[in-house]
This record gives sequence, structure tokens and C-alpha cells, in this order.
Amino acid sequence: QVQLVESGGGLVQPGGSLRLSCQASGNIGSIYVMEWYRQAPGKERELVARIYSGGHTDSMEGRFTISRDNAKNTVYLQMNYLDPEDTAVYYCNARDDRGALDAWGQGVLVTVSS
Repeated sequence: QVQLVESGGGLVQPGGSLRLSCQASGNIGSIYVMEWYRQAPGKERELVARIYSGGHTDSMEGRFTISRDNAKNTVYLQMNYLDPEDTAVYYCNARDDRGALDAWGQGVLVTVSS
């Protein structure tokens, strides 16, 4: 089992920055990839970034950077130059490479507004 607890959401002005955290617990060794998704009002959930166990990262948005601190069992999403279009609930996800693990954080709201 893997449990994910997210933190760091909140209100930020356009052009500002925010860092989301996702702390994992449980069977950490089973995790193959961790991802950040977001879901804006009235829209489908979309992938924004992922990081693999080997360290490779993918970001769908150049303003966002995913990273991790293995000592803290935590994955981060650094969001810079935020735009109101980034307003969404952001979810952390952990999966293995066999389809046996698919864990989700509780979601945190990011609101970008003047």
C-alpha cells in the first residue's frame, strides 16, 4: 500500500510561484512513476508532469518542474509564472510498472487570481 498526502496549494497572483508537495508512505519501493495531474472546473483531468524511479522527468508545461527528495519520500511540483488558466485542483499519483498500484493524493486547490 502507498498513501500520498499533498500540501502547498493556495492562492497566488498571476506571475507568482507555488510549490506543491506530495509525501508518500507505505510500500515506497513499489513505486515506478509519480505524476502530477490537474483538473480545472469543467475540464478533464490532465497530466502535467511525471518522474520515474530512475530519475527521468517529463513536464507538459515548461513553467513547471517536477523533482523529488528521496530522503523525505516527497515529490514536488514547482510552478512558476502562474497564469489564471493554471487554476485547478492538483493531484499526485503513484503507480508501479505492473498495474497493481495506482494511488492518489487528496488533491490541493491552486487558485491563480489577482
